[in-house]
Amino acid sequence: MDDGRIQSQISQLVAYDSIRQLVARYAWCLDTRDLDTLVGLFVEDVRVSKTSSGRTALRESFASQLRNIGPTTLFVGNHIIDLDANQPNAATGVVYCRAYIQEPHGFVEQMIVYSDRYRHEAGSWRFVGRRHELFYGIVTSEQPHAQELANWPQRSTGVGTMPFRLDSWQRFATTGE
Repeated sequence: MDDGRIQSQISQLVAYDSIRQLVARYAWCLDTRDLDTLVGLFVEDVRVSKTSSGRTALRESFASQLRNIGPTTLFVGNHIIDLDANQPNAATGVVYCRAYIQEPHGFVEQMIVYSDRYRHEAGSWRFVGRRHELFYGIVTSEQPHAQELANWPQRSTGVGTMPFRLDSWQRFATTGE
């Protein structure tokens, strides 16, 4: 195998891993309400709606969507990544996600599939866009945030400290941004 081919394969592996990290960071940033880092995962010219684009508009959109819900936990699963052979800085992906969301009317469980577009720019892979589609969403009978504090490790059941102890969560809970 020649050195050029080996370098190409290494570059592909690095791209796959970087894109997987991008998706994992999206889940973490959304769950912790770190909106500044979250919008930084997207390209600068991200299209938010038919009439708005850019990270400032995206941040406003995320703040608006998240303002009326409580804690979320996004668990990322299957992830298919296709690098574009014709455009080495472009890729697409399909990501499964199990979401747990505290909504005003109850605790919701969702099975989501994201259809993603990625672009490598400024030394990092970023989202060009994400399309969020549901397999299903259900209100569960369990209400995990309507319990006493767990006070781990003394008690293993109850409400824990995450994400409530994080500065980003506290800022968002206080300001809604």
